[in-house]
Amino acid sequence: MAELPIPDLPPARCSGRFTISTLLGMEEGGRGPYTPTEGSSCDSVQPTHLSSSTLCTRTFGYNTVDVVPAYEHYADSKGVGDPRKGRPSLADLHSILKVTEGLAVPIASLASPGHAAGPCEVSAGLEEAEGEPGRDSVPEPVRFGWVKGVMIRCMLNIWGVILYLRLPWITAQAGIALTWLIILMSVTVTTITGLSISAISTNGKVKSGGTYFLISRSLGPELGGSIGLIFAFANAVAVAMHTVGFAETVRDLLQEHNSLIVDPTNDIRIIGVITVTVLLGISLAGMEWEAKAQILFFLVILVSFINYLVGTVIPATAEKQAKGFFSYRADIFAQNFVPNWRGPEGSFFGLFSIFFPSATGILAGANISGDLKDPAVAIPKGTLMAIFWTTMSYLVLSATIGACVVRDASGSLNDSVAVGSLGCEGLACSFGWNFTACTQQQSCRYGLSNYYQSMSMVSGFGPLITAGIFGATLSSALACLVSAPKVFQCLCKDQLYPLIGFFGKGYGRNSEPIRGYMLTYVIAVGFILIAELNAIAPIISNFFLCSYALINFSCFHASITNSPGWRPSFRYYSKWAALFGAAVSVVIMFLLTWWAALIAFGIVIFLLGYVLYKKPDVNWGSSMQASSYNMALNYSVGLSEVDEHIKNYRPQCLVLTGPPNFRPALVDFVGTFTKNLSLMLCGNVLIGPQKQKMPESRLMADGHTKWLMKRKIKAFYTDVVAEDLRSGVQMLIQAAGLGKMRPNILVLGYKRNWRTASPQSLEDYVGILHDAFDFKYGVCLMRMKEGLNVSRVLQAHVNPTFEAAEHPENGTGSRAAPGTAVDPTTLASEQQASTIFQNKQGKKTIDIYWLFDDGGLTLLIPYLLGRKKRWGKCKIRVFVGGQINRMDEERKAIVSLLSKFRLGFHEVHILPDINQKPRPEHIKRFDDLIAPFRLNDGFKDEATVNEMRQGCPWKISDEEVDKNRAKSLRQVRLNEILLDYSRDAALIAITPPIGRKGRCPSSLYMAWLETLSQDLRPPIILTRGNQENVLTFYCQ
Repeated sequence: MAELPIPDLPPARCSGRFTISTLLGMEEGGRGPYTPTEGSSCDSVQPTHLSSSTLCTRTFGYNTVDVVPAYEHYADSKGVGDPRKGRPSLADLHSILKVTEGLAVPIASLASPGHAAGPCEVSAGLEEAEGEPGRDSVPEPVRFGWVKGVMIRCMLNIWGVILYLRLPWITAQAGIALTWLIILMSVTVTTITGLSISAISTNGKVKSGGTYFLISRSLGPELGGSIGLIFAFANAVAVAMHTVGFAETVRDLLQEHNSLIVDPTNDIRIIGVITVTVLLGISLAGMEWEAKAQILFFLVILVSFINYLVGTVIPATAEKQAKGFFSYRADIFAQNFVPNWRGPEGSFFGLFSIFFPSATGILAGANISGDLKDPAVAIPKGTLMAIFWTTMSYLVLSATIGACVVRDASGSLNDSVAVGSLGCEGLACSFGWNFTACTQQQSCRYGLSNYYQSMSMVSGFGPLITAGIFGATLSSALACLVSAPKVFQCLCKDQLYPLIGFFGKGYGRNSEPIRGYMLTYVIAVGFILIAELNAIAPIISNFFLCSYALINFSCFHASITNSPGWRPSFRYYSKWAALFGAAVSVVIMFLLTWWAALIAFGIVIFLLGYVLYKKPDVNWGSSMQASSYNMALNYSVGLSEVDEHIKNYRPQCLVLTGPPNFRPALVDFVGTFTKNLSLMLCGNVLIGPQKQKMPESRLMADGHTKWLMKRKIKAFYTDVVAEDLRSGVQMLIQAAGLGKMRPNILVLGYKRNWRTASPQSLEDYVGILHDAFDFKYGVCLMRMKEGLNVSRVLQAHVNPTFEAAEHPENGTGSRAAPGTAVDPTTLASEQQASTIFQNKQGKKTIDIYWLFDDGGLTLLIPYLLGRKKRWGKCKIRVFVGGQINRMDEERKAIVSLLSKFRLGFHEVHILPDINQKPRPEHIKRFDDLIAPFRLNDGFKDEATVNEMRQGCPWKISDEEVDKNRAKSLRQVRLNEILLDYSRDAALIAITPPIGRKGRCPSSLYMAWLETLSQDLRPPIILTRGNQENVLTFYCQ
């Protein structure tokens, strides 16, 4: 805890909602030893940014900036490192305290006007807002509990016309035993899905959006967005389906009484449009009215079900007996217990595909998650209870009607016979009815196998079953009419797809998506007017099954990633059961309708591809992110167990870019040959005091990473804070990377201003090259005629010793004031500078001057570059030194060596004149270059030279000039050769000389590099390996 000096203050009263003192007080049944006294107030102190630090003094017995845990500190939390409400920052606890008027306040908090208030200030503000009489209270939105909001809604959506019209027929076909198996198999899938929904919905606060919200926040926007769109559309079309089911029932009643409005088809359209318009009016009236309508439908269905059960125990009349109903009989139960397949649909999976849609509808409660009081409690409890009660109703109905009604009956009162009459076959003969004729001719109109209205016939009062059918269809239509806009509204607000944001606007206290309601209404009316939904119905069922599969997969995936954030309070789920549920859902999709399953998958894949292409800027902490981390961690650890081999060598580059946007050519060059191949790490050294630079480092890192992503460079960014450039680069060289994924090549830009820069910066630059070789790094220097630094007028800090705005003649802008920082979003959105490495090079040449054997790195980098599309047409030429009298032999030897390396380099040139003396004017230019750096000691002894060199180690003694004369002239001659052979090349790669540490002054070494690479138009890459092989011609 950060302690503060306690000023003389009146006793403070801590009004925080969650404080240790209040907990102690409750436990002890009164005041604890630290319970604050009454009559004091937190605001009794002169307010400052942290005046709340004094209000909870009694909690711990001393004054502290720290605050006790509170709900407000965690609400609306987003990413790691985001500021929380009320909690002091780390700087507030850690920085130096400044005492102002008797109060100790951290300097950091004085400098941050947006500092959050303490919990007591927050609570005091809340209490003041609640208790202020003059303030207008905002109307509370309507919220539902688990019964009205989830259980009843799910039960209504699960129950449908299949319960009334198809379940008796399925019982006749499959028998009671297999019908129960079909029911239990269907319920197994929905129960597993219900458990998965329960786990996901209790893993954090659930907002509006239902199924889309659960899947997208768990699996990410790619799968979530595609499912959200098709799920909303499926619900909209399902409104039409259920409405047409209702309209067909009404049409049939009108036909029975010869009261058709126009004709059978148009009657469906008229009744359907009127019905969906009424349902829309109920929905627009608000969720409260919609809930009341659902309760009415629920009561109607319950009454119809009770009416049916009562009818089964009422003694059968002659009319009912003629139709096959004989009340409960053990013989009938035994006969109907076994299957009796009939017709083209008479198979187990055929009947399963017919029944399974009646088990769906379990998402109706989750789809209005934004209108629930506590979704984490309501969704699990309501969904599972709805599955249980609907399952019981299906099982009871199947068993009871299978024990009461025979499979075949004629419906004619004339078929009654005396019990035991001759020529009578079938179970009905023992009850005094002869249905033999119609059974043999398969012309029976009644009985379980032939009469879809068997429930209505069995019930005590037939019209109540019709009312139940109305209630089931209308409640399902109303539930879908509410679900579709709610899901679509959340999808619109996330802006994953274009042109749909208009429909995301909410109205009223419940943020009702009125525009979404109107869109759903238009879609529903459109499909109602078609009046033929047999083709679209299987696709809708497959869309719902897609949702089930992804919900189960979401639960499995979140569990298997072992993310610390996966902590559902609902524990009764299994990741393997969820995986099984996902697999079974996919199998059922193809069992129902294989072509519809293919269409559903095709649409999901198309929408998934669109979101993957657009890459929306959202961060929901999905399990896909956790899985990516897991995979990266496992592979990185596994890589540590793999021994290195030359065949698997990859150039892993630490690129000293500074801010990457300052040197785009250097970034593009390395990014070209490392993309999808090896590690690229952009390093930046922030020079200055750590206290000043650390905030800048944290602020800018994210912006630089986004800039690299926008440029499509697959690289990491890292920075260090150091007192000088060299020590910072030493940190990067030693600490960069992870395990075997560590850089082995240091890439940096050529220091063009070395003659005018400070001598110490020159020493640092050459020292960095020595450090790289000491750590067994290869080195790659890049020089371009126009320079590398293209920094614009950015509010970003520039390293003063590392090519800091050194080319005013380039017109690249001026240096920003040190210590200023640019917003990361601005940095990422700035205009991207174009470089030569982004252009196609055509049929130019890449010239490699392999002058010294460095292990093959000088050859490998141009080879990797030539594999890329932009450089693929370039011809690669290799130049090596040789003797004029052995040119053919040496050329054949190099060609043979290159062929063994399988690099595809066929054009080899021997340079016999490499040892010729350069032209006098070029020699004079080199002498003039080093003249300002000469010590002019007159060949004095070493002790005298060292004494003269005190404080200026970069100076070149006369002896050093003389000893290195041949090496110096070699660089002059090489520059002449480069100008002769490679003036028009696309790129030049050459092996640079190495200056011996402690024997070659930094100014002399830079003069060699300057002389070697000057006056060249193409980019020149000075590459030197670490003298270890990176190429091999062996296969093991």
